[in-house]
Amino acid sequence: MDINILFIGDIIGKPGLEMVQTWLPGLKSKYKTDVIIANGENISDGKGATEVEAKILFDLGVDVITGGNHTWDKHQSQEYMKTEPRVLRPQNYPLGTYGKGNYLLETKKGKVGILNLQGRTFMFPIDCPFRCAEAFIKKFKSDTNVILIDFHAEATAEKNAMLNYLDGKVSAIVGTHTHVQTSDERISENGTAYITDVGMTGPYDSVIGMKIEAGVNRFLYQTPQKYQTAEGNVHLCGLFLKIDKETGNTIEIDRILLPDFIKKM
Repeated sequence: MDINILFIGDIIGKPGLEMVQTWLPGLKSKYKTDVIIANGENISDGKGATEVEAKILFDLGVDVITGGNHTWDKHQSQEYMKTEPRVLRPQNYPLGTYGKGNYLLETKKGKVGILNLQGRTFMFPIDCPFRCAEAFIKKFKSDTNVILIDFHAEATAEKNAMLNYLDGKVSAIVGTHTHVQTSDERISENGTAYITDVGMTGPYDSVIGMKIEAGVNRFLYQTPQKYQTAEGNVHLCGLFLKIDKETGNTIEIDRILLPDFIKKM
């Protein structure tokens, strides 16, 4: 028996949320999804995921919302994580950090282990994501062989290293954080699916979701700028995975970009 998983890339504010509302019903039908996971660390106007936005996603059929370094940017999202176990933050934050970084999801076809990790290269020097992954793989294996990791990391090399470190031990490693979709989706010989970054669900007339002027000025003047979510040219990025329930191996992968970019000759 196979388990069909849809992963939606970093949702940016209201424009990204509206894209999910528009396209998710069709994607659910096309892929006959059993599990839907979405990275929502930017869904509340670019900063965190509050109860308001999370409820919209859950009502649409999203099962688990993963996070990242921006999960902490709004106190409302921090408070919400204390009571909602389906809204995750990276597991490898120090012991005592509130919220959960893993979730064992019950489906009609069996259990799916979901683990959220954050990289350390060019990011906060938190606990080791590699050793953290090993510990929680052992925890999940007593219940299921179907394990997916959202690895929220900046460096391509760190994400690729994680693939090689965990190859054959997990079903999929889905990269998030950079907001730029990569075209290197693949399934290893040992059955682990991988993509360096699944991409952004949000406005592409922007600097990775931020209004252009403020985004450019950050680099021109090397000073903080007020974050405002952009609006134009909105797309949904995602990844579909078909996973063998018994072995935990991924047997099909499909990268998603909706609608396609218009290519001018």
